[in-house]
Amino acid sequence: MRYLVTGVAGFIGFHVAQKLVDRGEEVVGLDIINDYYDINLKYARLEHRGIQKSSIRKGEIAQSTTQPLYRFIQQDLADKAALLSLFEQEKFDVVIHLAAQAGVRYSLSHPEVYIESNITAFLNILECCRFHPVKHLVYASSSSVYGANEKMPFSTSDSVDHPVSLYAASKKSNELMAHTYSHLFGIPTTGLRFFTVYGPWGRPDMALFLFTEAILKGEKIQVFNYGNMKRDFTFIDDIVEGIVKVADRPAAANPDFDSKNPDPGSGKAPYKIYNIGNSAPVLLMDYIKAVEKGLGKKAEMVLLPLQPGDVPASHADVEDLVRDTGYKPNTAIEVGVKAFTDWYLDYYKK
Repeated sequence: MRYLVTGVAGFIGFHVAQKLVDRGEEVVGLDIINDYYDINLKYARLEHRGIQKSSIRKGEIAQSTTQPLYRFIQQDLADKAALLSLFEQEKFDVVIHLAAQAGVRYSLSHPEVYIESNITAFLNILECCRFHPVKHLVYASSSSVYGANEKMPFSTSDSVDHPVSLYAASKKSNELMAHTYSHLFGIPTTGLRFFTVYGPWGRPDMALFLFTEAILKGEKIQVFNYGNMKRDFTFIDDIVEGIVKVADRPAAANPDFDSKNPDPGSGKAPYKIYNIGNSAPVLLMDYIKAVEKGLGKKAEMVLLPLQPGDVPASHADVEDLVRDTGYKPNTAIEVGVKAFTDWYLDYYKK
């Protein structure tokens, strides 16, 4: 089948596209390649898959030099006309939409970026799936939507009406928009609430990257909530396996949906929401110990209060994802962190 994977110069999209190509799928990868973080890392991800920087022309499809099934286009998802043209030309079977403006803290200072990148762009994806029907639209939501919720583990059956950042609100908006298009136009849509993804080729704004960089430089690391944080850290290989399993199973209407007692995670329309995490929260201090072990160097810490927009803990209930797809995360923190630190040391020649 032919897949569109958006955000392929990003962390998760980079790995998802490769997984699909490895199993023989035809993939068109799309990314705007913005400067939210080091664009050299984004270009390096593309080049690792045979997309040479010199071959990239905005709005034109570039062919991988090493993978015949993989092509890339640099395009802005906010450009609806260009996106509609791409859908008309390529006739995608499945869309895996991972492009978004990430980052909770960045949304405090740059709120307008989240409206264009996470709301307008997603609307354009939905419109394209409406006028050029696909078998399935899978899109990235976030565990951030749970916001002020404190009941653990987080369940897709829980209300998520109290976001604590604009980033979280934009992701909740995506879920609402997807349901509307599933209801009105019958588009099968599945949203995935990611829980703290980490691993090789990760994002420089994430804790694991920041900790590794600071420790190697002999600088102090910032540890928020005085270290009393718990996160459902999930290794990239487990996440990718889950995404592909979900993509293979188009969302369907819930035959047991009760309009008098509605389940937020499903509906009468072909609409579904899943948590995708490790379902085994880890103390931030234990995570840091794994980084220290991977680098063979101790960290100096500055303990700080909880940041605005952040939450003290996350824990994913993934029972329905396991039941429906056979999803089974099995990468231990020590193994996953070591894979990242080994990659980092090799990539940056430390």
